Amino acid sequence: MTTYWTNESVLRFAGDLDPISAVETAAQQLVLEAVENEWQGPPFDPFELARILNIPVIPMQELQDARTVPVGSKVRIEYNPTRPPQRLRFSLAHEIAHTMFPDVAEAAHYRNNPASGPDDAWQLELLCNIAAGEILMPTASLPELRTSDINIERLMALRREYGVSTEALLRRATKLSVKPVAMFAASRTDPQRAASAFRIDYAVPSRAWRSSVHAGQRRPADSVLAECTAVGFTARRREQWSSTMGEVEVEVVGAPPFPEQRFPRVLGLLRPHGVRPVTDTEITTVHGDATQPRGHGLQLIVHLVNDRTPNWGGAFARALRQRYPEAQEDFRSWVREDPHRLVLGAVHIGETTDEVHVATMVAQRGYGPSASPRIRYGALKQCLDAVGEYACANEASVHMPRIGAGQAGGRWEIIRELVEESLTRRGTDVTVYVPPNQLVSEEPIELTLGI
Repeated sequence: MTTYWTNESVLRFAGDLDPISAVETAAQQLVLEAVENEWQGPPFDPFELARILNIPVIPMQELQDARTVPVGSKVRIEYNPTRPPQRLRFSLAHEIAHTMFPDVAEAAHYRNNPASGPDDAWQLELLCNIAAGEILMPTASLPELRTSDINIERLMALRREYGVSTEALLRRATKLSVKPVAMFAASRTDPQRAASAFRIDYAVPSRAWRSSVHAGQRRPADSVLAECTAVGFTARRREQWSSTMGEVEVEVVGAPPFPEQRFPRVLGLLRPHGVRPVTDTEITTVHGDATQPRGHGLQLIVHLVNDRTPNWGGAFARALRQRYPEAQEDFRSWVREDPHRLVLGAVHIGETTDEVHVATMVAQRGYGPSASPRIRYGALKQCLDAVGEYACANEASVHMPRIGAGQAGGRWEIIRELVEESLTRRGTDVTVYVPPNQLVSEEPIELTLGI
């Protein structure tokens, strides 16, 4: 069973796409573009993000939290500066999320303010909460959580340390984890009654989670979720969630309710009880030469180029051209046939031999010396998604240098996570090659980049 989306703003925004996937993608794109404009963290400051996006932010103490207000064809954000820091940061990120929706300038949007609205307004609020989590804890935040044992109490302590919302931190920790865990958000089916069943609004699995938990799933009124009767209340219990899932360890915490609802939402973590952790495919980092991929079967060499010339000029690209000259010529011919193909986000895959194909990703703006990074993370994510689809369809392994982290100026911790999301989460084996004179834990040197 899935959530039945009815909210007009949500439907206009998502079209034929799943709204949750659509809002995650839009928020990630917004964040990656902001990082390209030198937005830094953690903690990531939503006030600075609003400045980068040219959204005016105005303090107003009479508000309960925050709101987005139309100003002609644009908007401004108004907020209550007396709210607690974590609440304020999440509220501002939530309002920034509202600006991603096409009808944002048609009416004022309130964050937890008792304003009249449609019965399905919670759907829009849900998506803005999800986007706020992506904004406050974006790609490359808190990489130390990757292999840590995460639990509600520890995450609540980290929430205070980094000044972020509980929802943002739970989403981030679960996405990073290599252990079997799932994060979920739930609300009462009757938001005015304590003794009400619960609806799972959305769930986020870690890469090693193997069971099914999904939006629309119901939990009974006597579940451990019911113990979270106030914001910040925590509880834990072992429960049977389904015949296929078996017993799970459930940890939950109360979160601010949707507008006009009496009882808090519930955020939680699920872990399989008595199951040995199984991790998913991981990136393998070795010393070597990515132009000579290792292993068997179809091998896909992946590299990055710029959007100004079809001629490969970077160190790795030159080495690739020398080993597979037909790959460079194939790419030139592809661009000559239609020069508009040389745009950010485009991917060309050439079949150099039966065993080796070359994927050329256009994810760098221009070339040569630059005061700011030339990499475009959003374009890189688009390229990697296309590479992931090709690799899965052709059962290919992927081989690359530390793409984008040399002359393009990209941050490898961000790029690595994009590679994981687009490739290893789909089960594709990825090998990253670093030069023999470089430690695998070191920041990459310029020779690892192809432009």
